[in-house]
Amino acid sequence: MDSTILLESGTNELEILEFTLGNNRYGINVAKIREILSYQPVTPIPHSNPSVEGIFMPRDEMITVINLKQSIGIPEDDKKGLFIITNFNKLNVAFHVDEVIGIHRVSWSEIIKPDSTINNNDGVATGVVKLNDNLIVILDFERIVTDISPETGLKISDVEEFQGRERRESPILIAEDSPFLSKMLTDCLKKAGYTKLIATDNGQEAWERICEYRRKGTLDSMVHCIITDIEMPIMDGHRLTKLVKSDEELKSIPLVIFSSLVNDDMRRKGEKLGADAQLTKPEIGDLVKTIDRLIEARMGS
Repeated sequence: MDSTILLESGTNELEILEFTLGNNRYGINVAKIREILSYQPVTPIPHSNPSVEGIFMPRDEMITVINLKQSIGIPEDDKKGLFIITNFNKLNVAFHVDEVIGIHRVSWSEIIKPDSTINNNDGVATGVVKLNDNLIVILDFERIVTDISPETGLKISDVEEFQGRERRESPILIAEDSPFLSKMLTDCLKKAGYTKLIATDNGQEAWERICEYRRKGTLDSMVHCIITDIEMPIMDGHRLTKLVKSDEELKSIPLVIFSSLVNDDMRRKGEKLGADAQLTKPEIGDLVKTIDRLIEARMGS
């Protein structure tokens, strides 16, 4: 992918690649895309998940190919289509799609989060946006991969070493739009002794909580650390980071970006915005250690 399309940090915008599966239109955040390749024959893997077409090796690198139609329940046909090669959670995965339509720049405020009638805990749609009179469904590619290979997601077992330690009184504000990941994250932090957790669905809700606590004069007692995803409707994590770290009263609050999108480019953006730490979502054990370190450093200062 051409890196020139990367956006300025903290603008609450993203680039969406629109593609088709059958007669349906879907979207993926361009920040997840490494490249797009024409269809190539793949080598099937015996006894693999039905959604895994197989593997192929562009430039001597083995990549797993996921049949996106199969994984989300769309009838298959004979179209050869394209491979969208993605990189997130330190994984390179190819998604087999029919056709690429184009790239659109949109604001996270334009993206509507599907309600529970469409997207319960088993849903794979993170948002819907209307573009050129078409509804584009943005898919949860991390959830699709995790459903196929659970070990690529959060591992609660990684926090077992922290179980049994004394309860931590420091309150943590969390911004995470996925109900599935929000529950897993809070479960992990509770196992590690952090029980005062304030979960919000996006950056806007988290920001409103911060502003509310500041008005009430309770900010210092209510927020000792902020954990934020990057991709969220209404307000993304980079915008939240910018708002916090550009405010003289708030910038001392430790803020950790915890996202599947922490690659080299995104890490540079997060650093520019002032994030205190950035980790990918499989690194839940490191997240606990990072929170411990940041909170102790602030409390001791």
